[in-house]
Amino acid sequence: MKIALAQINPIVGDIKYNCKKIAEYIEKAKSHNADVVVFPELSTVGYPPKDFLFMKDFIKANENLVEEMILPATKGIAAIIGTVRQDIRGNLYNSAFFIYNDEIIETFDKTLIPNYDVFDEKRYFKSSSQIKIINFKGLKIGVNICEDVWKDYVFEPNVDYSVDVLAEQYKLKPDIFVNISASPYHLGKQSMRVEMIEEKIKKYGIPFVYVNQVGANDELIFDGSSFVVNGKGKKVKELKAFEEDFKIVEVEKLNDYEELPEIKEDISWVYKALVVGVRDYFKKLGFKKAVIGLSGGIDSAVVAYIAVEALGKENVLGISMPSRYSSEGSVQDSEVLARNLGIKLRIIPIEPVFESYLSVFNKGNDPLGDLAEENVQARIRGNYLMFVSNREEYLALATGNKSELAMGYCTLYGDMSGSLAVIGDLFKTQVYELAKYINMDKEIIPISIIEKIPSAELRPNQKDEDSLPPYKILDEVLRLYLEENASVEEIVKRGFDENLTKDIINKVNRTEYKRKQAAPVLRISCKAFGIGRRMPIVHNFKL
Repeated sequence: MKIALAQINPIVGDIKYNCKKIAEYIEKAKSHNADVVVFPELSTVGYPPKDFLFMKDFIKANENLVEEMILPATKGIAAIIGTVRQDIRGNLYNSAFFIYNDEIIETFDKTLIPNYDVFDEKRYFKSSSQIKIINFKGLKIGVNICEDVWKDYVFEPNVDYSVDVLAEQYKLKPDIFVNISASPYHLGKQSMRVEMIEEKIKKYGIPFVYVNQVGANDELIFDGSSFVVNGKGKKVKELKAFEEDFKIVEVEKLNDYEELPEIKEDISWVYKALVVGVRDYFKKLGFKKAVIGLSGGIDSAVVAYIAVEALGKENVLGISMPSRYSSEGSVQDSEVLARNLGIKLRIIPIEPVFESYLSVFNKGNDPLGDLAEENVQARIRGNYLMFVSNREEYLALATGNKSELAMGYCTLYGDMSGSLAVIGDLFKTQVYELAKYINMDKEIIPISIIEKIPSAELRPNQKDEDSLPPYKILDEVLRLYLEENASVEEIVKRGFDENLTKDIINKVNRTEYKRKQAAPVLRISCKAFGIGRRMPIVHNFKL
């Protein structure tokens, strides 16, 4: 029997587009003489649909379009499709429809409903009350949905799944498992998935087909990376990462397929993820052009490169906005970067507007050099970017990194302005790593940008380390606290100063009000700011 893996990129809410794409891939599977074609979780509505699921018209539209567009396409072929099911009581289920010859012949509802990190499915879905398999043309298939295979591999507190879906399905003696997923990516996730499935299948001894969504929706990026593990627990087929893809496997020959090597997830995966995140954010919103404030620093340089890769150089505009404190090298570096990228660059000094602020608020006296004067420079730049955005139909991209966002080393309505925070989940040290990757074959980001001492250039001779610990130390403390939920005691045991650790954590906790007003952050770590980290703005907890 031939099974087709259809790794598609759905658009949340565009049910007609999604169903049309599904129907096209069904026809493609037919042309390859496939018996069954498998699609990702909730592929008719896109993942995550969030509170659209509370709208009766949304649910009805999904039901109608599945019936009108997908069922007729299944003449002569079976399709396993992720969608929403509503029962007669109005309860919703995250489901897989097994469709054959214009008829839904079986439904599989998701059993384990995730409600942690970025997941909020218990808000919408009921859990399945039945574990089952289906016999199709003599092949017994155990269909399950995303989280159903993650029992014992969820490293979140208070997640206790009493049902082992694979173990229960295995009791029904299936010949193969098929899992449909919408599994968001973070660095290391694919290695974790493959290792988990290979270990489970060594116990069960039957093949496993995993089909994952690809693309990006809001902060979440989906890598696809669908794969097949044979009955020996060896990965023998893998689809592309961060691209739509389609492949066929013959079930009876899986043990004869060559084992594939382990994939090393490095900074190149982060790069690809961010490109997809930017590209889909623009494409699915209907925008084409991005504007970026080029400061001559490494953050804006990396964001500009990613924007060019995602949107094309003709659709990216850089604006250099020097002030009296900007170094000559910063403007020159921005010019070189723009030439290397092939993008347009405008130089618009902020000095006239900055001078007007100083004269209004200092009443003719000399500048005070205080925080208000520093921050108003960032806010003038933010206003310049938004003016261009409004007048010329660009979306502004924010260029702040995770280290800055964590410490509040950023200005509301200033450098935080933008529709999307492209590198907001990369620590500063990771930004340097990404810049070096970008320059791997040739110098695109000027070496002078990479080697210069980081500075906001808002006062004379300013350096980031005037206000922050060295990034090498800061980033590791932040990583332990934010991504490993480590306590002060645990961090100190790793060799960090206790007072410094407490100071860093206290600054993170008291600057939540800024992050609540930040642009959506593309997620590439296991704990990004935004949807997966829910902290109060108003609190008085201190270490």
